[in-house]
Amino acid sequence: MSQKVLIKDIKQYKRAALDKSAVKLARNAAVRGEIINLAMDWEAFRQIDHTFSDMVSGQMPITNQKSSGRCWGFAGLNLFRIYLGRKYNLKQFEFSQNYFMFCDKLEKSNYFLESIIRCADKPWDSRLVMHLLADPIQDGGQWHMFVNLIQKYGVVPQTEMPESFQSSKSMRMNRMIARKLREFAKTLRESHAKGNSLKDLRMMKKDMLGDIYQILTISLGTPPEKFSWQVRDKDKKFHRFENLTPKSFFSEHVGLDLSEYICLIDCPMSDKSYNEVYTVDYLGNVVEGDIIRYLNLPSKDLKEAAVNSIKHDHPVWFGCDVGKHFHRDLGVMDMNLFDFNLFYGMEFPMTKADRLEYGDSAMTHAMVFTGVDLDRNGKVKKWRVENSWGDKRGDKGYDIMTDSWFDEYNYEVVVHKDYLSKDLLGLYQKDPVRLPPWDPMGALAR
Repeated sequence: MSQKVLIKDIKQYKRAALDKSAVKLARNAAVRGEIINLAMDWEAFRQIDHTFSDMVSGQMPITNQKSSGRCWGFAGLNLFRIYLGRKYNLKQFEFSQNYFMFCDKLEKSNYFLESIIRCADKPWDSRLVMHLLADPIQDGGQWHMFVNLIQKYGVVPQTEMPESFQSSKSMRMNRMIARKLREFAKTLRESHAKGNSLKDLRMMKKDMLGDIYQILTISLGTPPEKFSWQVRDKDKKFHRFENLTPKSFFSEHVGLDLSEYICLIDCPMSDKSYNEVYTVDYLGNVVEGDIIRYLNLPSKDLKEAAVNSIKHDHPVWFGCDVGKHFHRDLGVMDMNLFDFNLFYGMEFPMTKADRLEYGDSAMTHAMVFTGVDLDRNGKVKKWRVENSWGDKRGDKGYDIMTDSWFDEYNYEVVVHKDYLSKDLLGLYQKDPVRLPPWDPMGALAR
């Protein structure tokens, strides 16, 4: 058989395609229309229902990350504000996502430069060095990266460090910081090759971080060190708190013990095992912070933990592949909403494991579960999702995830340890299996 695409074969493909009236119909529609609307199944569409049997209290109007990849931070801060809102009976509140971003960019820059120093003996075109250089200052992150930032830097109200143009549209800022970091990587590697000591390299790195701080200050503003916070609650009662620091604001007014939260994943890949703990090399932001730690369990266990959490009035941070089988305007993630098999006249049979192993899926976005819809037998029908894409989609920005979609495209949930068995908590303490930086479980939510 020929290794080339033969003209005679193309003619055969054309005849075979155009002999099918369904192909002509789909072609005529697709050349002028949006595929996800054309392939939408009527029966699934008519059953869209934004009501839920169980919802956590204290939910607030939706936030908007705009043109940035900060979903993981937005999701974490949205989770925090539910608890703050309950405590002070608030109708609306937002933490400063800009403050969070400033701290993350500075820490990621340090983490990147330390990683460059760590692998300075490797050639520039090694897979590891090329991986590090490919995207040194991306917006994305994981749960433990969020926790590390909160524990080190705390949080501030959005009024103390509002959004900037660059925080809401981060591409240009990221490009400029990445350009500097790659320049610094070259300098550090060349200095190492000349025989400079680790101490010398870290002295150089200290000055480099000063340049990064300057770029961040220009782009995002200056983070506050002390501030006062005042607010009026739903009953018009006025509250004022003075002489706060970002860390005291978190500890005194949010008050969650983040060390008690457990990260569960569902990764059925052929090289992964259930009931195993994993971490990912060279993945993090705060050098001295906790490592990424995942307990790999079947999807049913993630759902059970998330349902228990919601039923006890606790929201759940989670990570998924939001781009698949998702209608953004309707705010619906549903395996049955689009009949792509019918529209294209062929099957798309890859499994969850297949999609991970062959690059068709990964965890790309983090949000918060704030409700679940259970049938009379307690089986999950769908999930209520607090997104961070503004209030113009779905139910004023809140989305629906069906239970079957959870099985196929949800990868990660974070729950309090109270909602896991003692056996699972014991497993979570195991020494983790180390995965390479490019493993699909190293994907970052954006």
